Amino acid sequence: MKVFPCAKINLGLYVTERRSDGYHNLETVFYPIPLCDILEATKADTDELHIEGIPVLGPINDNLVLRALSQLRHAGYDVPPLRIQLTKNIPSGAGLGGGSSDAAFMMLLAREMFHLPVNDQQLRQLLTPLGADCPFFVSHQPVFATGIGDQFTPIDLRLTGLWLVLVKPNDFVSTREAYQGVTPRQPQQRLLQSIQRPIAEWQQFIVNDFENSVFPQHPTIATIKQGLLEAGAVYAAMSGSGSAVYGLFRQEPLTEVLSQFDEHFVFSSQL
Repeated sequence: MKVFPCAKINLGLYVTERRSDGYHNLETVFYPIPLCDILEATKADTDELHIEGIPVLGPINDNLVLRALSQLRHAGYDVPPLRIQLTKNIPSGAGLGGGSSDAAFMMLLAREMFHLPVNDQQLRQLLTPLGADCPFFVSHQPVFATGIGDQFTPIDLRLTGLWLVLVKPNDFVSTREAYQGVTPRQPQQRLLQSIQRPIAEWQQFIVNDFENSVFPQHPTIATIKQGLLEAGAVYAAMSGSGSAVYGLFRQEPLTEVLSQFDEHFVFSSQL
């Protein structure tokens, strides 16, 4: 059986306050995009995970796909050993949620493959310990996310017809690094209100608070964002804590627009 875990981008990201537990409260919008990994599973004698495509950081035994399987089994669901083939098309360390999506889709695949009696809400609860954004990928529909990025409110937002250009440089930005330079603040206008504005106004009203801390340390990322805007993007921003940057275009970008980013990972698609 085969599934296609999708990536997401953040439309705006406000770090609103530091919590007593050391975490931060956020406001952001998760929006799924058609950049997908490929996850395939067949029955086997023992669990095996084989990864190809874009390299994945960390030991294979700690991969979120295997941890998702463990969560299901520890919850009492009968999932036999599997041979899993994961083809990575979503870059790691990019702010695109690729690993989180792989975990969620592993659970979705197992549920369908073995007819597990577990609903979407139960899957979200099982995924929560694996990462704040993991539960989003169960439904992978646009949501307004609050809390530490783990409380979701579905929103009616469609970017259908726009073109997405996603650029991921070699720069690696750790979440810890991104947070170190952020000063929590309450925005003048809540993101849920700003996102309702015409997209032509987003660049003025919607920001990613991590850009102020990340760009001075990683000027390449700032240069990519500026390049997308100069190429005609109606809106451009870093996704999450980076390092991927995306631009939204009203028309398909010309080849010469994309060629300026040839040294980086580039993905382009209509939404």
